[in-house]
Amino acid sequence: MSQNEYIFKQHEENIEWSGKLDFFKDEITILQGRLEEIARKNTQKEVLILVEHFQNQLIIYRNTVDEIQHKIHLAEDELQREIKKNPVASDHRKVPYHQNEKEEILIFERVFREFREEFNRFVSKWL
Repeated sequence: MSQNEYIFKQHEENIEWSGKLDFFKDEITILQGRLEEIARKNTQKEVLILVEHFQNQLIIYRNTVDEIQHKIHLAEDELQREIKKNPVASDHRKVPYHQNEKEEILIFERVFREFREEFNRFVSKWL
């Protein structure tokens, strides 16, 4: 069964999610800087292997954020098309709820939080 939601509510969620994703991108940039600092200070092979591992993870997370942001932009475009169909009634109309995007955001938040904990343990050991 497909759930429906008001257009304006979905727009509000899209704005919230975009803000969260921007925050994650900023955080990834900060983590990248810390990783570079560790690589400069530690040249042992063991450390550099871990640095590469975390670097690869950060690339994957950045790409995932970009993909989710793209989906949100597409969803916003669709909401705009719905509004243009009948701008007068747009505050009272519902569209199918964007459950997939919501689940993607929630999963990303959980997985990234776990990654950040692992990353912080690594940083505390080598920085």
